[in-house]
Amino acid sequence: MSMTDHLIARIRRTGPLSVAEYMAECLLHPTLGYYTTRDPLGASGDFTTAPEISQMFGELLGLSLAQSWLDQGAPTPFLLAEAGPGRGTLMADILRATRAVPGFHAAMRLHLIEASPTLRAEQASRLTQYAPVWHDTLANLPDGPTYFVANEFFDALPIRQFIRSGDNWAERRVTETDGTLSFALTAPTPVADLDHRLADTEDGNLVELCAPAAAIAADLGTRIATHGGVALIVDYGDWRSLGDTLQALRAHQHTDPLTDPGQADLTAHVDFEALALAAAPARFTRLCTQGVFLERLGITQRAQALAQRLTGPALDDLIAAHRRLTHPAEMGTLFKVIGLYPDGQTPPPGLEP
Repeated sequence: MSMTDHLIARIRRTGPLSVAEYMAECLLHPTLGYYTTRDPLGASGDFTTAPEISQMFGELLGLSLAQSWLDQGAPTPFLLAEAGPGRGTLMADILRATRAVPGFHAAMRLHLIEASPTLRAEQASRLTQYAPVWHDTLANLPDGPTYFVANEFFDALPIRQFIRSGDNWAERRVTETDGTLSFALTAPTPVADLDHRLADTEDGNLVELCAPAAAIAADLGTRIATHGGVALIVDYGDWRSLGDTLQALRAHQHTDPLTDPGQADLTAHVDFEALALAAAPARFTRLCTQGVFLERLGITQRAQALAQRLTGPALDDLIAAHRRLTHPAEMGTLFKVIGLYPDGQTPPPGLEP
């Protein structure tokens, strides 16, 4: 059975799906889901993330985390945790960059939050020497000081979409007609979670809600406020959600989200305001563009140091990677970074006020 057949059968059985239900089925169905059946990364996959572009990205994030660990008194033991670790490339770069930090590796306990069996196998191949422990959800992490990173994780969490009608909201749903998937709207009703958006929206505006992201941020914020640690969250999005940002990516090209479900990556822009507010009582930093964040951490100096040993195509690749990660016309302004940290502590380096 194809994912399309599965979805149509479900819709005919139980009715139209919310966009969140549709995303969850397409991405995480145990046998048909996009993430559960493939490695989506790299030139042969559907998209490329910052850690796959250059080692510099992970190295600098690792040094930011390690400095935060030192600033908080170098607690022992502590959890080094990543949500959505992909192939394990980012964590491998973090661990290589932090080897020289006295006591960091000895005190570290590595925890990875990953739902995909395929990607868990990739992570194991790179990180076995660090004895990682895998979890399906953040809620399963043990207690303790937690130094957490998530790069392009929150954008893949299922969203619901609502269109304003007066003081009410019509929810966008996925239905089917004669075997073809399409969008439809429910009758407008009040939505308590969107009462605060009546002040800054007008009729016809589309607003997205991501309940799983808020729940994870709440868990993470409570953990950091209670036990110590920091979180670095890197993703594309803005301070506040407005407009339809659901997108599908296949073979590095945008495609219709309802075409070939289960064969394309589905994502939506992150509402960083919702994450920050949900993370109370932890403190949050100002939202910072990825380019500025990496420059504050010294990516240009790191690129210059690496360049001294390179010539020809390898040097060209390094220059292109630096540009892609930092330039406003590339990933530099599209991607944003926010940090979480305990009250009374300093924010993570690169995210200073």
